[in-house]
Amino acid sequence: MCRSIKTLRPPVLPEEATEDDIRAAALQFVRKVSGFRAPAAHNREVFDRAVDEIAEATARLLDGLEIRGGVRTP
Repeated sequence: MCRSIKTLRPPVLPEEATEDDIRAAALQFVRKVSGFRAPAAHNREVFDRAVDEIAEATARLLDGLEIRGGVRTP
């Protein structure tokens, strides 16, 4: 779907994702889903709110993941 969004968890990312990494991924997701690179002024608030909410959800996801030795489990 969003090919420019990179994996943000170890071991793919050598260190923990930064807030900037997470926000950039959230912004790319919202751009892809909305179809807008930059929203019109009348859509700015909802666009920015979506980026914030997705960034927060992504941070919670990454904080909650348990990575076990680099082996994927089904």
